[in-house]
Amino acid sequence: MAPPPRTSAAGVLSLLSESDPVVQEHALKSLNTLVPQFWAEISEFIAPIEELFESAKFHKNAKELAALVLSKVFYYLGQYDEGLSFALRAGKAFQAETSREGAEEYVETIVSKAIDKYIELKRLEEDGIVSEKMDSRLQHIIEDIFTRCIADGEHRQALGIALESARLDIVTRIFELTKDTQLLSYVIDRVLDSGFKLAYRDKVLHHVIPLFPAPTAQSPHIYSLTRLHVTLSSPSLTLSFLTSLISDSSTQAAEQHLLAYQIAFDLVEGGTQDYIETIRLGLPDGDRDSQKEAYTKLRQILSGEETIRLYLDFLIRNNHTDELILKNSKEALDGRSSIYHTALTLQNAFMHCGTASDVFLRENLDWLGRASNWGKFSVTASLGVINKGNTWEAMKLLGPYLPNATGENGSGPYSEGGALYALGLINSGRGKDVIGYLREKLKEATSEVVQHGAALGLGVAGMAGGNADAYEDLRSTLFTDSAIAGEASGYAMGLVMLGTGSERCVDEMLQYARETQHEKIIRGLAMGVAFIYYGRQEEADNVIAKLLADKDSILRYGGVYTLALAYAGTADNGAVKKLLHIAVSDTSDDVRRAAVTSLAFLLFKNPNQVPRLVQLLSESYNPHVRCGATLALGLACAGTGSQDAIGLLEPMTKDPVDFVRQGALIALSMILLQQTEAGSPSVAPTRASFAKITVDKHEDPMARFGAAVAQGFIDAGGRNITISLQSRAGSKNMSAIIGMALFCQFWYWYPLALCASLAFEPTAVIGLTETLQTPAFEFVSNAKPSLFAYPSPTKPPTKEVVQRVETAVLSTTAKAKQREKEKEKAKAAEEGVAMDEDEKPPVKSEEKKDDDVAMKLDDAESSPSTSKPAEGDAATIANGSTSTTKPAASRKRESSSEKLPNLSRVTPAQLVHISFPSECRFQPVRAVSVLVSASNQGSSTSKKTPQRYANGGGILMLVDKTPNEPIEWIAPKHSVGSVEVQQDGVGAMPPGGDLMAWSAEEAQPPPAFEYKFESDV
Repeated sequence: MAPPPRTSAAGVLSLLSESDPVVQEHALKSLNTLVPQFWAEISEFIAPIEELFESAKFHKNAKELAALVLSKVFYYLGQYDEGLSFALRAGKAFQAETSREGAEEYVETIVSKAIDKYIELKRLEEDGIVSEKMDSRLQHIIEDIFTRCIADGEHRQALGIALESARLDIVTRIFELTKDTQLLSYVIDRVLDSGFKLAYRDKVLHHVIPLFPAPTAQSPHIYSLTRLHVTLSSPSLTLSFLTSLISDSSTQAAEQHLLAYQIAFDLVEGGTQDYIETIRLGLPDGDRDSQKEAYTKLRQILSGEETIRLYLDFLIRNNHTDELILKNSKEALDGRSSIYHTALTLQNAFMHCGTASDVFLRENLDWLGRASNWGKFSVTASLGVINKGNTWEAMKLLGPYLPNATGENGSGPYSEGGALYALGLINSGRGKDVIGYLREKLKEATSEVVQHGAALGLGVAGMAGGNADAYEDLRSTLFTDSAIAGEASGYAMGLVMLGTGSERCVDEMLQYARETQHEKIIRGLAMGVAFIYYGRQEEADNVIAKLLADKDSILRYGGVYTLALAYAGTADNGAVKKLLHIAVSDTSDDVRRAAVTSLAFLLFKNPNQVPRLVQLLSESYNPHVRCGATLALGLACAGTGSQDAIGLLEPMTKDPVDFVRQGALIALSMILLQQTEAGSPSVAPTRASFAKITVDKHEDPMARFGAAVAQGFIDAGGRNITISLQSRAGSKNMSAIIGMALFCQFWYWYPLALCASLAFEPTAVIGLTETLQTPAFEFVSNAKPSLFAYPSPTKPPTKEVVQRVETAVLSTTAKAKQREKEKEKAKAAEEGVAMDEDEKPPVKSEEKKDDDVAMKLDDAESSPSTSKPAEGDAATIANGSTSTTKPAASRKRESSSEKLPNLSRVTPAQLVHISFPSECRFQPVRAVSVLVSASNQGSSTSKKTPQRYANGGGILMLVDKTPNEPIEWIAPKHSVGSVEVQQDGVGAMPPGGDLMAWSAEEAQPPPAFEYKFESDV
């Protein structure tokens, strides 16, 4: 007979009052098993159990058992710190509990609390704060955890705890044991993508660098090394690394040189111009001829000119801009309206970004001539986006618009200001050659419009350069207290000192922001402060707190962006919580919108989190919060084709508020960048929606503006560009983050929308040999061509044939006619005359028969599945064809792969499918992509880890397997130093080069003719 279930622990608890230690120990053993069921009852006897634990007559094992019971009771009471304290005192009793069935949850909780406590104490120790001494028993538990993780192969779990607790010796220990560089890459990812303090981050990175082995061709850790050097931005460290590669005198010296060139190209794409220039100037001359040549090529690469030249050639060569889309937008948007003129300007600029194609402007000179004032400023500035990177010809292209040296007979202040802004956009981030010119024009300018353009151009061109002289010139312009010039100066001062964290500059800017009465200046300075603290994390906390507590909503707006940019890409929990709190509590709609938008800058490395985070915000009653949610989704999920984000945005395109619809349209275009109809079902309806809203005259102007800009984004750069806030190596893309932060300011100032071009990244695979030339070769894309093909061009509308509509006949009329016919029949019957019933034309039976046969044959060919299969034709049934008549021509089956030539477009999603066959003469010196697709591995079951991008692509240095054979070179489409662009549809510059002046020329009179007066009537 089974014993009845226990209903109370009172009997066992009564044994605790016995005087015999053996009985008390027996009671503790029984209570240990009863705690999960009767912990509430046992909690009333905590004091007696503590007395037993402290009793001198109890032996060690009994004391540990008492501590374990107390630990469990405190655990169930939710007092985890007390539970951990007694668990540490339980010693062997707690260790035995770890293997007991049913105690898993308790053990896991206590262990996790032990880890948290250990991490807390070690962090305080790392910061130089000693709050309490480390318990040796806690240290022992953590060491056991490390040992167990390493023994079980759970290396990443051990590395995570080691990084949190500043145990870098564990990192070294694990790597020396495994020699796995992927674990070091994991360490770098964890440190850079989490909210670690800057000082500790740099300490970890410096500790990891010596652990990496010397890279060789196709080493998997090349990306991590590049990311590490870009993050530290230490010229001395990078110089020694590049020098070690060039100085290699082994048999692999040629490959090491190629590897140095490859890393130099990757550094140029991710590093600041000040960092890159310091490296370039610090390179030695070399001892041997081969070294001298290698260092010369390294200087050439680090100048940035090779990168610009190659991407410019790629964009011009592969320009697939659909001019019909622009034509339809132009016909639908009234050029006399400034908002529509600006919308078309932005659409054209984005669609032709970097292609050097101004064909639309030349073919629509009448529309161009309608530009006035700031519209003319924007159109001229858009030339900087169209010719982005064409630094060799910038002065010649913009010459007709730039201010004259004499100051007379200029093109007008708006064109001159726009041209200076365009000059900065062309030289964005690489403007060391034009900074002097822009400073000179800024000081010479008397018009605030020209000062505005010169300041913006100087800021964009000198971005992150830390040029003190440029900062002083901009500050002098700011002190003139001109609203227009001062706003641009505020932005530019922050751009020039980007990421420096200069307290002196911030104090000056905030002091003036509190003194001036111009809101435009305050906004420019607030954003400038945000730029200065880019990437500074905890160093910006004091300024952030002051700005967010300010009574001026514009300064709070700047505080939001300071928080977002200081912690950009870190996904810091504290920063995210602050932004969410501001998004639902601030009194200013502008601040709330900015807070929601800024979530994208924190979380762009984890785009899958953003739709879940902003889902409720996208349904807010406040339209400004909803608008911020649209931009947050667009920026964080740009180019990913995220269906979760699209599912939130599609209903918002029908929002009752116009600017919410505008934001939703722009965000959709960002997300669907370089997505195809075969890969995403939302592409076709979204494109159709853009076109429909743009031409719909009943739509609100702001929604039509958003649709036009969205059409520019989704086809940006001739459909060869994506938006990426990460570099190819996986580090933060500084220019892209700043560019999109400036783009978000189009809410207040439309010309700033052109700064979105700073975030545009060409999606190409460009192979180079050691001579830095592009050879002709092919690589393989192991995916169906339709998955990553260019969109088909828009078809022009066809003329509709007007068909004659039959005249309607009323039922009363038909009845009247019928009665008349019956009367006539009756009368004719009486007279004996036969009448035809109807006057229908006779139908020839042969023609009808032929038509029926033809129809049946057509039906049989078009719908083979409707006819019966022949008996016994198993192959036909298995193949899905059931036609027994003449077999219709089967559709051509799409190939599962394709060969792509050098200088081809390769989208981010396509990178994992790219491979270089072993028989290919040229092989890349680094992997094309970090991830490997299932098709490349030859397994249909393998699954790649979901990430935002498969980092890679871009410019690849190639190893030539047969160097003695002749090479076929690809001639560049764009000749450096010549304004002529070898591209269809792009003609030469008009006389004088000024498009706007050309559009204003008077039409020529018709030729002379003779009029015959005698023909008058």
